[in-house]
Amino acid sequence: MGSRGKRRGETRRNTNALVIGGVAAVAVIGAGVGAYALIGSGGPAGSTSASADDGKPEIPKGPPTAKEVRAVADGFLTAWQQGDTAKAAAYTNDAAAAKKALAGLTKDAHLTGLKLAPGTRKAAEVPFHVTSTVEYKEGKGGGSGAELSEPFAYDSALTAERRKSDGKVLVDWQPSVVHPDLKDGDHLETGEAGDPPVKAVDRDGTELDAKKYPSIGTIVDGLREKYGKKAGGTAGVELRVVRKESGGKSDKNALPDKTLLTLSKGTPGTVKTTLDPALQATAEEQVKSRKKASVVLVKPSTGEILAVANSSTGFNTAFQGSLAPGSTMKVITASMLLDKNITDVDKKHPCPKYFTYGHWKFQNDDKFQIKDGTFKASFAASCNTAFISQAPKLDNDSLTKQAQSVFGLGMNNWSIGVPSFDGAVPVMSDAQMAASLIGQGGVRMNPLNMASVAATVKAGAFHQPYLVSPDFDDRTLAKASKPISASTASKLRELMHYTAIAGTAVKPMSGLGADMGAKTGSAEVDGQKDPNGWFTAWRGDLAAAAVVQQGGHGGDSAGPVVRKMLLAGG
Repeated sequence: MGSRGKRRGETRRNTNALVIGGVAAVAVIGAGVGAYALIGSGGPAGSTSASADDGKPEIPKGPPTAKEVRAVADGFLTAWQQGDTAKAAAYTNDAAAAKKALAGLTKDAHLTGLKLAPGTRKAAEVPFHVTSTVEYKEGKGGGSGAELSEPFAYDSALTAERRKSDGKVLVDWQPSVVHPDLKDGDHLETGEAGDPPVKAVDRDGTELDAKKYPSIGTIVDGLREKYGKKAGGTAGVELRVVRKESGGKSDKNALPDKTLLTLSKGTPGTVKTTLDPALQATAEEQVKSRKKASVVLVKPSTGEILAVANSSTGFNTAFQGSLAPGSTMKVITASMLLDKNITDVDKKHPCPKYFTYGHWKFQNDDKFQIKDGTFKASFAASCNTAFISQAPKLDNDSLTKQAQSVFGLGMNNWSIGVPSFDGAVPVMSDAQMAASLIGQGGVRMNPLNMASVAATVKAGAFHQPYLVSPDFDDRTLAKASKPISASTASKLRELMHYTAIAGTAVKPMSGLGADMGAKTGSAEVDGQKDPNGWFTAWRGDLAAAAVVQQGGHGGDSAGPVVRKMLLAGG
């Protein structure tokens, strides 16, 4: 159960509070607060229009009107504040789920004195501000211990939608209406924490402060989940988000529980990590100025994770993201082609404009081609068709076996110290199998996975990345069942080095010396205008990978992030 710090008595700027009470209607005008009357009685909004020719009322269609949105929002918020959970739930499109969740705020979360202030409507969405007090008596079952009380405030939002069956406008029920951190199956709970808090320290023994290192919040949550009871601390009393999967105990990829408010501090135990404070500061700085950016830096010779950062701190994309890696996947595909003697570094290799496989027509970026080129030239230019054209020579499970046995990916057996997604390379067929060769199709990775790929190439062996030393709890790290051959590792280093000095990675890797190599990637995503930009590289005993979602070409978006990390490591 995680520890994300306190939110004691948060207040909203410019709030002339719109207090919803038992009166029929109240209206106030204030900055950021909607100036409209609250409905104190009645049911969900939705009226019928003039009768159709057959005499039956015509069902309203189309988006809810501003009046309808205000009416259903006011009715729902008024009933909720008055404690009438059944009536509030009736304003939603899932009354049973809404009633249970709203009742739980009193029963499980121990929230009292609830006040709800609607904000300015934006189309069908109505934001609102919640103020309340968490009151709890310490001791088993709320026994004879000290009475604890802390103010608790937060912002949430609801969205109105029209029900197709009868045209009624209702609140589209989502757990996030109750609190923005709630997902399906989650709930809020106040009580003695099951896991004592932990103090995460860097490799030098200095505490990692989440204010200084914003990405550390989710890391501490995960460390607490795994090591809270082993690190010697004592539990306190907290209001927290309890996840559906009990904080990830039954699913190593699940989100850990999250502390929202601390009423009584426990005594934290200490967990030492492998993070380097200077490198962590660099990583935080690099993602701060970019939207949806994530980066990981590891030490190839050992697997130690030296830095991890995400520009969005609510989810640890760097460790738990599941994204198509684009052409960075060609490092793994190239290793497979080399191992199978299908190609070689300086062997002539096709790179046509187009190649059709499984009834899909694949092409290169800008439809380029390389005539009479080598595999090295195709790899450095990131030629898609050079890899797709090899699909007829492969079995459907060839890439899956290579990723698992040589690079340790997709086995769901990494134990880094906090929850992680260990990559996925499912067995595919036809066009999807071909797409997997260039990091599309069903392939899914994150920066931790791709940093590990570069580290494996550099070290000539797979070392499972870890954030907490296995000596701390005597756990066993994952191993590769088929170590990469010395010949293939050497050829991959040559390919990646050539890409860094004469291919798509030249600009980010310029001036970084002789002992380095890189691979760029751009991954297309359905419904997304710009592809996700990827970059993975090594320099000396450092390997890094970054993704910038919707960043475009990896060399332009993720490349500079990785460059800074490699430079910072000296």
